Amino acid sequence: MSKSVIITCAPTGGIHTPTMSPHLPITPAEIATASIEAAEAGASIIHLHARDPETGKPDPRPEIFNQFLPVIKQSSDAVINVSTGGGLGMTMDERLLAATTASPEMASLNMGSMNFGIFPMLEKHSEWQHDWEEPFLEMTKDFIFPNTFRTIEYALKELGEGHGTKFEFECYDLGHLYNVKWFVDKGLIKPPFFIQMVFGILGGAGADLDNLMHMHTIANKLFGEENYEWSVLAAGRHQMPFATQSAMLGGNLRVGLEDSLYIGPKKLATSNAEQVTRIRSIIENLGLTVATPDEARERLALKGGDRVKF
Repeated sequence: MSKSVIITCAPTGGIHTPTMSPHLPITPAEIATASIEAAEAGASIIHLHARDPETGKPDPRPEIFNQFLPVIKQSSDAVINVSTGGGLGMTMDERLLAATTASPEMASLNMGSMNFGIFPMLEKHSEWQHDWEEPFLEMTKDFIFPNTFRTIEYALKELGEGHGTKFEFECYDLGHLYNVKWFVDKGLIKPPFFIQMVFGILGGAGADLDNLMHMHTIANKLFGEENYEWSVLAAGRHQMPFATQSAMLGGNLRVGLEDSLYIGPKKLATSNAEQVTRIRSIIENLGLTVATPDEARERLALKGGDRVKF
């Protein structure tokens, strides 16, 4: 019998800027509302970043996270996942601070350094709401997002062993799967673990279904199907097709305005819940079911919402 599909929703992220969509959640209240609505629509995991409420710039400060994390927890049973990706250009200590302060059930962790090119989005706008937006995108022409073996090990020990937090291991390319395997072999990652395969970011694996199939095949060889849960996200217009393909292959998926601002061709999504509702409808029309938060907790062996610090 097919397993239920775990939907992760990433409501705001640290890539898109306020000029790109009026529907991107910026303030703590907007992020909380977007997260609660996504959970009500069927998301069992909420992947969270924070932003400066005045400018919308990615902001790693725990005091910003603390304005929405308790609100989401009080209004939803969803698993709360605090990003350690933060915003491009932050140090690892900056990126970890919110998670080590909140001690959440889950946190994301990029499994390797990579060229992270979001500068093509410059071509879509000529005027910007805030002074930081254009330079932020422009600098990624000469930017490496750093996650070395040392910093990954630091996160696994500091946050994983220190807080009992499990990870959404974000793998943007084939080599990142082998990085996960290295830490599995060293005993720093223990099953069941959660692999998020990422497609369509310039500098990582392209949004080609052959890449999805190959990465899934290699992951099964490296880890054994019984030892891990896998999920797929794809950037921009590839979001829904890749999410659908993952569900059809027995995997899980991620949607949200972090990954795509759209719900259809040239049509901005008006909310994160709209994307969750769309993919839930697809899943159920395929004859599959959507996982509840408690089902996600059990399959990922999470510590439970009663053991967080918010």
